[in-house]
Amino acid sequence: MTLRQTSLATGSHDLPVSPTLDAFMGTRWAPTPLPADRRVPGHDRFPGRRARLSAAFPGERLIVPAGRLKVRCNDLDHRFRPHSAYAWLTGLTGEDQADHVLVLEPAGPEGHEPILYLRPRSPRGNDASGTDANGTEFYRDRRYGEFWVGRRPDLAEAAQLTGLRTEHLDDLGKLLDGPRPPARVLAGTDPFVDEATGRPGASSHRDGELAAVLSELRLVKDTWEIGQLQLAVDHTVLGFQDVVRALPAALRHHRGERWIEGVFDLRARAEGNGTAYTTIAASGAHACVLHWIRNDGALDPDSLLLLDAGVETDTLYSADITRTLPLSGTFSPVQRQAYELVLAAQTAGIAALRPGARFRDFHRAAMRVIAEGLADWGVLRIPAEQALADDNGLHRRYTLCGSGHMLGLDYHDCAKARADRYLDGTLEPGMVLTVEPGLYLQPDDETLPLELRGLGIRIEDDLVITPDGAHLMSNALPRTPADIESWMADLLR
Repeated sequence: MTLRQTSLATGSHDLPVSPTLDAFMGTRWAPTPLPADRRVPGHDRFPGRRARLSAAFPGERLIVPAGRLKVRCNDLDHRFRPHSAYAWLTGLTGEDQADHVLVLEPAGPEGHEPILYLRPRSPRGNDASGTDANGTEFYRDRRYGEFWVGRRPDLAEAAQLTGLRTEHLDDLGKLLDGPRPPARVLAGTDPFVDEATGRPGASSHRDGELAAVLSELRLVKDTWEIGQLQLAVDHTVLGFQDVVRALPAALRHHRGERWIEGVFDLRARAEGNGTAYTTIAASGAHACVLHWIRNDGALDPDSLLLLDAGVETDTLYSADITRTLPLSGTFSPVQRQAYELVLAAQTAGIAALRPGARFRDFHRAAMRVIAEGLADWGVLRIPAEQALADDNGLHRRYTLCGSGHMLGLDYHDCAKARADRYLDGTLEPGMVLTVEPGLYLQPDDETLPLELRGLGIRIEDDLVITPDGAHLMSNALPRTPADIESWMADLLR
């Protein structure tokens, strides 16, 4: 038997809306204006940021979208987070920013006028002509209707919040269809903008320059940004304390790793926007997987727990911290030996941080300690100096990845910056970065003695470059084996 396709369609599971209900839904809604003094946090910082971007591209239209909603399953979207460049230029960080676009329109020979194109509040009720005029969107549109997803600012309120000229999102198409000055787009962020500006595929070199400059402008943080990053770190410290207190319950659960993930994520969501990235809660040999996020394992009290986690503030600034903890509360001799090597490597890396140092210097300092330690153990069968040569690198079998990265609005921040400004660049006061060397001694690695197999250790801290060195922002968390054992014991009392 063949069924017609229409008979298989289900659509919405809600009942149809009657004309009577529709008319009733359009009446008697009280005004709910935002407070007249509300501004985005740090609002005095944003005009200067936009001016610096404007100066880099005189006479060109610059288009920076917030991004689009992404489907998680069927009619459910992922929680929205705007693109970091959009947030950095506007201060708008909420879930209501989906589809919005910032345009820096050329204004005179050197300057730009910033214009924010956004979806205003859902109108309620029919217009004077009796036609719909989208008056039912607020309760019928599951994706954008305010009955479903919450209130948005109207155009005037958004202008008040940001100090920007605001226009209806529907008018963006008219702008893009009109006369076109030379334009650069943060391509790959919004498919509608890409299509409307003739960028359906890979972005151009010119667009790549815009993305690079937007990253490079964020390399050095101002004092307000550093304060937000410190707040993220402080909340993360609380989350690590929560995890230690929850260890007895986690050890009893058949998915103890996931229990730990949930405990930390609760703190992140309660104190900020949520986690800066998917929490890594890796016990035993799972800690040898660099980005273990399955978190589906049980906890062995005789093994280590590698917890890599960070809170993202409501302003979207991220912490990124890792501690490796003995689930028994005490390091075994072999665990302590491996941990102390990683700690010595991290200490050497931190000591290399100073203005004028090359970004890669701290990684090289950490890797020298790791290679020498592996050679002393007899794991590395060649001299450390030989392994560290650019044409060798055999020590990387046991450590593999880099020892840190920039930190800010993204936990891997400023990733589009050009190499001469970032990877091959020099450190400056106000840069914030992580130092995170590790040892990942795989459980099936036959080059290792049995007692070392399955050990995964990483120690990661967040630091800001100062005029004379670096400040350890995450110094509230212990780093040495003795201090970790004492800290855990105090929290578990």
